[in-house]
Amino acid sequence: MNAPVTWLYVPGDRPERFGKAVASGADVVIIDLEDAVAPAAKDAARRNAVAYLSGPREPGVQVHVRVNDPATARGRADLAAVAQVADAVRLPKVESAAVLDGLDGVPAYALLESAAGIVAAGRIAAHPNVAGVALGEQDLAAELGITGEQAMNHLRLQVVLAAAAAGLPPVPMSVYPDVKDEAGLLASCRAGRALGLFGRTAIHPRQIPVIRRAFRPTEEEAARAAEIVAAAQEAERAGRGAVALPDGRFVDAPVVARAHRTLALSHHLTDPPNSSDPVSPA
Repeated sequence: MNAPVTWLYVPGDRPERFGKAVASGADVVIIDLEDAVAPAAKDAARRNAVAYLSGPREPGVQVHVRVNDPATARGRADLAAVAQVADAVRLPKVESAAVLDGLDGVPAYALLESAAGIVAAGRIAAHPNVAGVALGEQDLAAELGITGEQAMNHLRLQVVLAAAAAGLPPVPMSVYPDVKDEAGLLASCRAGRALGLFGRTAIHPRQIPVIRRAFRPTEEEAARAAEIVAAAQEAERAGRGAVALPDGRFVDAPVVARAHRTLALSHHLTDPPNSSDPVSPA
């Protein structure tokens, strides 16, 4: 099964938008208790999240919760409230593996948003309570004073390597803040895909079809994958261990496995859903 492609944030203090977010076509909805919520509204946001997650939900869409900094009392209270009802939690500002020790029974996605988090990425990704890792690029760029893509790509690759080495799913891209710049979003997603990043968090449903389009295999990629899969099936029927393509090239098992994933992803993203329902940025 392919990893999620689209992850949509919805503010925890806007419960009337939770259902719209789930219906938006996103693979994962993230109820945000952190950056999208003013301090005075955070307790109410937590109650909203618990109430929604405790009730009946549409099947097929995971609902995660981004809690407040787990090193704070508020963050710990968030975790205690949502751990038994959320499909997963997203932990902001993770800087060491130690912060993950207290989690039990709920998948956790660690957000690396600081220099300390990047330095510890390998240890964090390898922690048994971690289901995935992601970058908080805006906070990271602000801390390090980064203004160029070359430097940020270096950090992205470090996290991609840490996730892969730990056997985690591919790392999704951070949010693209300009919801009206669809061309820029598409180009950014394609550049991230070339680095090994996969999927992206969104702050508005209008970004979802663009993200899906960016990560959908091209016709050439799908055709190539189909050729590899067909050759592998023919080799299996003939009892041959080696898989030879019509042009004479040989491919090994990892290439065949990737071809299967490409075809599954192409099928999954054939008809990108569209939505114009407003969901405020996180």
